[in-house]
Amino acid sequence: MADLETVSRLTAAGVGRALHAGEACPVALAEYLLAKAEGDVAPHAFIAVTRERALAQARAAKARIEAGRPASPLDGVPVALKDLIDLEGEITTAGSDLYRDTPPARADAPVAAALDRAGMVFVGKTNLTEFAFSGLGLNPHYGTPHNPHDRTTPRAPGGSSSGSAVAVAAGIVPCAIGTDTGGSVRVPSAFNGLTGYKSSEGRIDKRGVATLSATLDTLGPLARSVEDCVLLDAAMRGVAASGVVRRDAEDLHAFVPETYVLDDLEKAVAADFERALEALAAAGARIERGPCPIFEEIVAITAEHGGLSAAESYADHRALLEGPDAARIDRRVVARMMPGRTMSAQSLLTIQRARARLRGELAKLLDGRTVLMPTTPNVAPEIAPLEADDATFGRVNLRSLRNTLIGNFLDMPGVAMPAGTDAGGMPTSILLSGDAGTDEAVLGTAFGIERVFASL
Repeated sequence: MADLETVSRLTAAGVGRALHAGEACPVALAEYLLAKAEGDVAPHAFIAVTRERALAQARAAKARIEAGRPASPLDGVPVALKDLIDLEGEITTAGSDLYRDTPPARADAPVAAALDRAGMVFVGKTNLTEFAFSGLGLNPHYGTPHNPHDRTTPRAPGGSSSGSAVAVAAGIVPCAIGTDTGGSVRVPSAFNGLTGYKSSEGRIDKRGVATLSATLDTLGPLARSVEDCVLLDAAMRGVAASGVVRRDAEDLHAFVPETYVLDDLEKAVAADFERALEALAAAGARIERGPCPIFEEIVAITAEHGGLSAAESYADHRALLEGPDAARIDRRVVARMMPGRTMSAQSLLTIQRARARLRGELAKLLDGRTVLMPTTPNVAPEIAPLEADDATFGRVNLRSLRNTLIGNFLDMPGVAMPAGTDAGGMPTSILLSGDAGTDEAVLGTAFGIERVFASL
């Protein structure tokens, strides 16, 4: 039998292969990782640890594997789920103190049920920004999980899927499930040196998942490799096999937009991004650079009319925001939702019509090319200044989300991949995206060029 710590540090796909080869026992691995989740390896990463369910799932996986009938390549592999996702018998808090004592969910969300059918082992429900509305991951109610890449200075985990990212980066689980409305899978993946995949709208069933923006909300995994994301995409959709085909670097035709997304980059982010492009070009990729006026128009529309997420989140949470319990909501979340109160019907229609038009224009501009950009302009910021001043929080939050928000506005599937580290060891990240609905092409491209980035 292999050492459990060694197995726990493998990719999710690697854990599956080790379990199915008899190199580790699913029950023993589950026990080992549950102890980590319940301990002090990553404080505040979990809101709830689902020990009984995890052990029952692990025992069932063990029986299937020993019988030679694993449910999927991920049978027996531990996973954590963001606490927006309903699990039968568990409270869905959405990271809010207001929901701490609500009745437990009566059924699994479809995405959780699909992962259960794939044989995955649910270690617990992870922490997040309240109502999933921030890119930094701070939470005053359940604590803020610290980014494990800096052991001396507390740094932001990224949000809103903060606990999911930290649970993977800290070695508690090999993969986790998050949601992405403006960057909430890709930003924490970038801050924690992980691979994170944002799906196109409608690709993965989001019933039974607490809503921030009914239009923009998407689901996706945070993991340790593109292969993990490919397998998890199939498992989350409940399909037996993935349609993703690996594409090598020489097949990559990429577009680097020089509008907006390359502005004001931290030195290490810019250097690592350029180094990644050079490595891709050396491996045979064709890379073109140019302006992208579509991005400028998105910025102008948002500045004039507001954000769709603010309008939809205010509508969904109006009773709380206007009621006596408003003071119990994180003030920074309230500040982001309240602009939705004054948005006009004209502004909302303008945004919706612009989205439809600009998605079509993007498809024509790209003409099959993959978009490459830094996932975030910055590495994970220190927490103390964010907690000390709301204006600083707001500025850093919007900056961290700047590039990923574009992908949600245009419904672009994307894969955030590690691109290096700064002088202090904090991860940087590169984002591969495509136009709406090209998830399998984007995943296939990321799968193929991952080996190029591994040498950076």
